[in-house]
Amino acid sequence: MLACKRLRIDLDGSLAVDYRIENGRVEQRTVEIAAEGIEEKEWQPLTSEQVSSHVLADTVVARWLRRRIGIFRLMRACGQSSSIDQLSPRTLA
Repeated sequence: MLACKRLRIDLDGSLAVDYRIENGRVEQRTVEIAAEGIEEKEWQPLTSEQVSSHVLADTVVARWLRRRIGIFRLMRACGQSSSIDQLSPRTLA
């Protein structure tokens, strides 16, 4: 089974937010889509507070993370700084 390595949420047709798990961290960036082209901002790690906020609100991001890394690792990510180093490489494949 192929695992989805990134999640993109289209906010209004001209702005999107990408999420990924990279090097044991949950990261996000904004993507602006205009007639001139696409501008992708730099990836920024999510803080444990941001991850917790997604989990408490049961957002699409939280559900995606839960499927990708499992509930126990997700709960750990809520209590750490921006790193989820305990993730096994197998989980991220």
